[in-house]
Parts: sequence; structure tokens; C-alpha cells
Amino acid sequence: MSKPTYPRAVTRAAAFFDLDKTIIAKSSALAFGRPFFHGGLINRRAVLRATYAQLVFMVAGADEDQVERMRAHITAMCTGWDVAQVREIVEEALHEIVDPLIYEEAAELIEAHHAEGRDVVIVSTSGDEVVAPIGAMLGADFVVATQMVVVDGRYTGEIEYYNFGAAKAVAVRDLAARHGYDLSECHGYSDSSTDLPMLEVVGHPTAVNPDKVLRRVALERGWPVLTFTNPVSLRSRLGVLPRPPRPLLAGAAVGVGAAVAGLAWYSRHRSQSGT
Repeated sequence: MSKPTYPRAVTRAAAFFDLDKTIIAKSSALAFGRPFFHGGLINRRAVLRATYAQLVFMVAGADEDQVERMRAHITAMCTGWDVAQVREIVEEALHEIVDPLIYEEAAELIEAHHAEGRDVVIVSTSGDEVVAPIGAMLGADFVVATQMVVVDGRYTGEIEYYNFGAAKAVAVRDLAARHGYDLSECHGYSDSSTDLPMLEVVGHPTAVNPDKVLRRVALERGWPVLTFTNPVSLRSRLGVLPRPPRPLLAGAAVGVGAAVAGLAWYSRHRSQSGT
């Protein structure tokens, strides 16, 4: 009696992108300071501090300790924010604030991966209310982002899921299992050494605008190193926005956003530097 035959599993692949300084030229979590101010969520002082924090981020980046301190302050400061209001502000300001920040090189890379049949996944530590609309604008197939607990339409200040460091690698493996991605054929892109766990999971890791630690690791391991320098509006580049994405992998929550993150980071950086 012959052995039964089974159809061979179809393998797929994806390209996993960090967001800040990889796809866009600034921090997504710091970009909405002024819209949040006009919406009454933060005061003018916080806007100025968010602007300063953005400069620090662009020049020096953020290591694991800084990100952890930022997280603790953010969860306290956003407690009580109305989720619907945050989403509305982000949606209204998205194209004005984020669209001009997208690296042309990243947009071309996303298009190339789609053309070659790969899904595009944004994996970011920023909050879902910020990352999901950006993912939709870019035509990403899925996003994975930080999520905060929401009760009665407001943030409680507790984090439901923190998408940082090793958690990103777990998220990538989970997506691969669910969608049949062959990780050895997947690509990964990031600027930060805190994303090394994610980059080590995929078969084709690439450092983009890397910090010092990631640059050293990439050179030691023979990973490609790319420099993205040309932010350009998708509207001016394409004439229209990308295709609507499939439902994004995101939950209800988030992380808060923006200028509040700037306030926390600014306060810590200032106290440590003595300025």
C-alpha cells in the first residue's frame, strides 16, 4: 500500500521594518507635540520640551535605559487621556506631520518588497494609535506596536503590551507562525541596537542609519548597512497615497504619544547632563 501524499506547504516571506529613523526621519512618538497642544492634551512647555527631545533623538538616539525611563513617565502622564480624541488628532495631523518625513529610500524599498511578493510589516515601540495610521498610509500589510490598557475609553496608565527589544523578536516569530513566513527568507531593517533581537531572527538583516553599536555589529557580521537621507512626501512622489492595507495587526491602545514622550525624555536627559 502506497504512503499517502500531502500537499507541500507554501512558504511566504515578509520584510519587517522598524519605524523611527528607518522609515521616517524623526521619532513618531515625538512628532505630534503641536497637534496635541492644540487639542488641549499638553501645554506649551511640553511642546517646547518635545521639540528639544526630538533633536536629542536625531543626534544621539535612545539606548535601552532611556527608552525604559521614557516608558515609565509616559504611562503616568497619559493616564486619563481620551482615546478617541488622541486618534482623531493623529488622523487629522497625519499627512501634515508624518507624510513629509518618509524617507524616499524606505518608500522605494517597501514598494520593491511588495513587488517581489513579500508582506511588509512595521514593528515599532511607539503606540498603536500613532503607528497604525502611519502603516495604513504606507500601505503596510500589518503593524505591531505598543498597546496600553483602555477602560471606558480612556488610558489607565497601564501597558498591555510593550513592543520593545526582545518582544519584537517574539512578535516576528509569532507572525511568521501565523502567516507561514519562512524566516530564513525574511528581511529586517532597523537603525537601533535595541532591535538586534528582531534582526537576528530573520535571514536577511540590514542596518539603516545605524547607531554606533548596531553599526559595529553589522560590520562584524557582514550585514548590509544603508544610509537613508532623503525625506519626501508620498503625495508629491506618487501623486496618490499607497493602496489601502489589509486589516492591520494592532490592538486598542497605545502608547501615547508624542509630546508627552518628549517631556519625559527631555526631563531625564537634562537632569543627567546637568543642563
